[in-house]
Amino acid sequence: MKKLIKRISLMFAAGAMGGLINSLTMWFFGVKGIAAHFGVAIAPALTGSWLYPRLVWGGIWGGLFLLPLMENRQILRGLVFSLGPTLVQLFFIFPTMDHKGFLGVELGALTPVFVIFYNAIWGIVTALWLKWTDK
Repeated sequence: MKKLIKRISLMFAAGAMGGLINSLTMWFFGVKGIAAHFGVAIAPALTGSWLYPRLVWGGIWGGLFLLPLMENRQILRGLVFSLGPTLVQLFFIFPTMDHKGFLGVELGALTPVFVIFYNAIWGIVTALWLKWTDK
């Protein structure tokens, strides 16, 4: 039981770290006008109220790494698991909660590409963090 709790805690922490790097990347792309250059209106302010839920949800999504899939292929595993939050963002959050249209295209035609990219960062960082810390 103690080993399972340690594993769950590690998955959450790794997912939160992935959420932090994902968020900082998204913020940086907004500040530097990279997203805007491609016609995507995603440029969040780096505030606690924006960052905190992203860290928590990153940690929750880190639970996917409890699944015993592709454990020897960390990057691929991270990319595959990043599809979970990507699909939720594109097919649920943007159209229903944020009212930004199907796939968030009201934020720009390339919004789905940016969401896939940002969440891929989450998945890769989470997978690598687990590799580095799960000894």
